[in-house]
Amino acid sequence: MGEDAEPMEPCHWILALILAVLTGFLGLDRFYLGYRLLGTLKLLTFGGCGLWALYDIVLIATNQLPDVLGRPLVK
Repeated sequence: MGEDAEPMEPCHWILALILAVLTGFLGLDRFYLGYRLLGTLKLLTFGGCGLWALYDIVLIATNQLPDVLGRPLVK
């Protein structure tokens, strides 16, 4: 298997929130959470012209967005 087969470390809520606020239009928050395809789409659309970036900020702030493995973010 590839490097994706290795279990990744738990993602931290505060780091994901900071990434979403500062670089949400680049999709770095989605890349950090393990969502490579969504991160790429978010990058290509500049965060859905800001709407997708704002949506992700709300999801992360309310801790409703898990990492790619379905685990809640560590506070």
